[in-house]
Amino acid sequence: MRNNFPYRLYLVISEDSCSGKNFINVAEQAIEGGVDIIQLREKGVDSAHFLEKALRLQDMLSKHQIPLIINDNLDVAIQSSAFGIHVGNSDISPVQIRKIWKDCRSLGYSIEYPEQLESDNAKVSDCLGISPVFQTATKKNTVTEWGINGIKKLRELTDKPLIAIGNINEMNAFDAIKAGADCIAVVSAICHADNPAKAAANIRNQIEKAL
Repeated sequence: MRNNFPYRLYLVISEDSCSGKNFINVAEQAIEGGVDIIQLREKGVDSAHFLEKALRLQDMLSKHQIPLIINDNLDVAIQSSAFGIHVGNSDISPVQIRKIWKDCRSLGYSIEYPEQLESDNAKVSDCLGISPVFQTATKKNTVTEWGINGIKKLRELTDKPLIAIGNINEMNAFDAIKAGADCIAVVSAICHADNPAKAAANIRNQIEKAL
């Protein structure tokens, strides 16, 4: 099942996370550095503005053949012809998404405690986010800080693709992959970087070394 998710470096981006830089430009530079899948996460904006940003991003991503994932907004995901959607415990459930969006090609679900693996929501999901590996300002009100040992534990419990997120950077990406993560998701390590392409390339290099 893990082979169904071939992506290795996953950028989670929003306009705010780019600290005043054009988020489309940051995303494109990140692709140059090795990002191969991108999630648009826009908290606190209405669906109309979210959709407008998603369509702009989708236009650029389609030129590079990079899949777009939408965070927690099923209407935006469908209307933007996104590749998939990623949701957490307080969002619309994966079970509901499967009933509504038949064309979803990638359904991600954040795992905050081991018992979730036995839920119907985890079972119908295509990939699982380990959230967060390390505490970070972008992931608030979380239940578990998994750490590297947490990745190892989840790897033993499931064969589904695991996406490690939460304060991951070039200093710990190698260890996260070695522990069993299939993919590294990054926000600030790329979005806040002076050179997003270089930052992405450095993380991608650590991922490739660990494979």
